[in-house]
Amino acid sequence: MKSRPVGPGPLLVLLVLLLRAASVRGVQRPRRYTPDWQSLDSRPLPDWFDKAKFGVFVHWGVFSVPAWGSEWFWWHWKGEGLPQYEQFMSDNYPPGFSYADFGPQFTARFFHPEAWTDLFQASGAKYVVLTTKHHEGFTNWPSPVSWNWNSKDVGPHRDLVGELGKALRKRNIRYGLYHSLLEWFHPLYLLDKKNGFKTQYFVRAKTMPELYDLVNRYQPDLIWSDGEWECPDTYWNSTEFLSWLYNDSPVKEQVVVNDRWGQNSSCHHGGYYNCQDKFKPESLPDHKWEMCTSIDKLSWGFRRNMVMGDIASECEIISELVQTVSLGGNYLLNIGATKDGLIVPIFQERLFAVGKWLSVNGEAIYSSKPWRIQLEKNTTSVWYTSRETAVYAIFLHWPENGVLNLASPVTTSTTQITMLGIQKDLKWSTDPEEGLLIYLPQLPLFTLPIEFGWTIKMTGVH
Repeated sequence: MKSRPVGPGPLLVLLVLLLRAASVRGVQRPRRYTPDWQSLDSRPLPDWFDKAKFGVFVHWGVFSVPAWGSEWFWWHWKGEGLPQYEQFMSDNYPPGFSYADFGPQFTARFFHPEAWTDLFQASGAKYVVLTTKHHEGFTNWPSPVSWNWNSKDVGPHRDLVGELGKALRKRNIRYGLYHSLLEWFHPLYLLDKKNGFKTQYFVRAKTMPELYDLVNRYQPDLIWSDGEWECPDTYWNSTEFLSWLYNDSPVKEQVVVNDRWGQNSSCHHGGYYNCQDKFKPESLPDHKWEMCTSIDKLSWGFRRNMVMGDIASECEIISELVQTVSLGGNYLLNIGATKDGLIVPIFQERLFAVGKWLSVNGEAIYSSKPWRIQLEKNTTSVWYTSRETAVYAIFLHWPENGVLNLASPVTTSTTQITMLGIQKDLKWSTDPEEGLLIYLPQLPLFTLPIEFGWTIKMTGVH
């Protein structure tokens, strides 16, 4: 009996026809990004970042051992030879003590990732950015290309990056990794510098292997790049890395990056813009941005010699958060941890204060969008945000007469006005000269749920 050739089944034929029809109709494959800024900059920013609004930055490393001056301790001491740093060393450490000798004293003995995460959650932070490696080159994870200068071989003998990531993921807090491209005193970096950055020994042996390792190992939601300022992005191979990150990495869908990928990329290329530390635009930028600032105004790392006058007040922090979000930015607030992994009480207190404020006013912050007017200056500074059909007016000083005067909102027959944290509707009226007059609750200020930065919610206005 002859066997009959078996043709494709009807289902297979139908599938082929459907696929052909789909390709004809222009159904496209996932977009591929090429390693150039024009292509990379066209990638839409994953929307989780804009919705998050508030994050906590943590500077932690071997610089937390001397904990004096700033996290740039090694550079100020050996790179610049500043006399006060040399004096500090001669007063406090034996002759011949090197920066590497600080490594074993970076113990992280009291680092409990769950306790840190409790604090970050209480602060209202939606993302946390940890230093994986600062300009000193010490890595807070077992980097295979940082032999004997990482947290597994020296000091804590722990994977600090991995431990914090596990704790944060349990609470659905997004995880960002800070990484410095340069290392001040790495021999290969110094060789490339001597060669006018025409060679890339350091990039190939250290920077890029570490970035790929961090992404594959920890799958971060955000990469906060830094240390780019001495060289162009072509030296760092930044665009090649970013095209892999966006096309083929395990985090290609959700990962967000900043703009520090080369000498001239800051405020021009990358994901969202930092522009510079503590950047504060005067008006609404046309690109997503983030303000990073530190509770200790003089340092990012923990300093033993900080005093209360160096610490940002609750009022300053809340005001900056409000202004940043009103202008379309995210607010990344930094703390430094001690060498043994503690977050000192004054930093905790400030983070708890932000969390308390957000527990009342978060509706006007998280997932908000800039309104058509951002700032109104009259008797008090009023900053606006919006969310769906609501407009929020956040005022930083309570008017003496108890009446908030707003010139910008236009009321309608359906206008309703409330204050977040207070149950009942507020009375209001309009005046042709003064605009909208809102009669604030006649309560002693200490009985209100928060002490400053109150939010008026308006619906039915335009």
